[in-house]
Amino acid sequence: MKNNYVKLGEFTTLELMAVCGARAIKNGEVVFVGTGLPMIAAMLAKRTHAPKAKIVYEAGFIDSNAKDIALSIADSRLGYRASAAIGLIETLGLMLQGGHVDVGFVGAAQIDEYGNINTTYIGSFENPTVRLPGSGGGNDIISSAKRIIVIMTHEKRKMVKKLDYLTSPGFLDGPGAREKAGLLGGGPSLVVTNLCQMDFDPQTKRIRLATVHPGVTVQDVKENSGFDFIIPEHVPTTELPTYDELNILRAIDPHGIYIPRPDQTK
Repeated sequence: MKNNYVKLGEFTTLELMAVCGARAIKNGEVVFVGTGLPMIAAMLAKRTHAPKAKIVYEAGFIDSNAKDIALSIADSRLGYRASAAIGLIETLGLMLQGGHVDVGFVGAAQIDEYGNINTTYIGSFENPTVRLPGSGGGNDIISSAKRIIVIMTHEKRKMVKKLDYLTSPGFLDGPGAREKAGLLGGGPSLVVTNLCQMDFDPQTKRIRLATVHPGVTVQDVKENSGFDFIIPEHVPTTELPTYDELNILRAIDPHGIYIPRPDQTK
C-alpha cells in the first residue's frame, strides 16, 4: 500500500475510526466482530494489509469472505465463501472459550480506567434511566479473546470513574485481577474513539492516551473523560488514512449504511 495520505477535510471521523480498527488487525489473525464499524474495519483489513485474516461472526459464519455489507450478524450474505456456517454454541463455546480467537471487537456505553465495560443499564438497578441491550456476546468476547479492541464515542458520561453496571471485564481492579478471576483472554488492548486512540499501561493496567486524532488536543480528551488517565510525555497525532484505505472503505459501504459519506452528512 502506498503512503498516499489524504488531507484533513477529505474524510470523516467515523472513517478514521474504521481505519484505526482495521490497522489493529494483523494478517492471519482470527477476528471476532459484530456489525457496524467492527465489521467494516475487519473487511477493510482483509482487503488491504491482512488478506489472510479470518473473520468470525457470532451467528456462526466462520472465515467469512462477504462482498456486500451485512445488516446483522445473521445476514446470509456473510456466508459467502465462508469456511463454515455453524452456530452460537460453536462460536462462543468452541472458538472463543477454546482460545482460538486472536482479537475481538466490542462497543461500550460506559468504560472505566481499567477497561471494564457496561452495556446493561444506566442509572440504578431498581430504576434505570436507560435499559441497554446487555451483554449479548460481549462478555464472552472480552473474557476469552486474546486481545480486545473497543470502538466507542468519547464523552464524559461514557468514560466514567465508576460503572453503573459491570457487564464485561477489562482488567477489573488492576494487575493480576483477570488471572485471579480465571479469565482466558488477555484483556483490552486498544480503545478507538472519535477523539483519540488509547491503550493500557502494561504495569498498572490503567488506560493510557496513545494518539490524538487530527485537530484534537490532549486537553479535549481530558475534558471529555470522567476519569484520570495516563498521558505520555509525547502524544503523537493519529496517522491519517491513505487514499487506498479510504477508497476501499467507501466501496465496502457504498450507500453509507454504517458510515455516512461526507456528502451525506452535510
